[in-house]
Amino acid sequence: MHNEHQIPIWFFIGLLLTVYGVLILGCGIYNVINPPEHPVKLANLHADIWWGILLLVIGLIYSIKYRPSKGQP
Repeated sequence: MHNEHQIPIWFFIGLLLTVYGVLILGCGIYNVINPPEHPVKLANLHADIWWGILLLVIGLIYSIKYRPSKGQP
């Protein structure tokens, strides 16, 4: 009988959300430091920063909660 250790798909989804959050947050911080010449109407709300933070937090929660541990069968 084989004991297979499977990694939950939610762990990979968490990693993907974390990477997207870092990229979007980085883009938002770059846009704050170097504002575009013709900003969009609601640029003062910095939606990219808020979405980047949200994705980063959710991704970290999923990655930590569903991380594979060596002690599981």
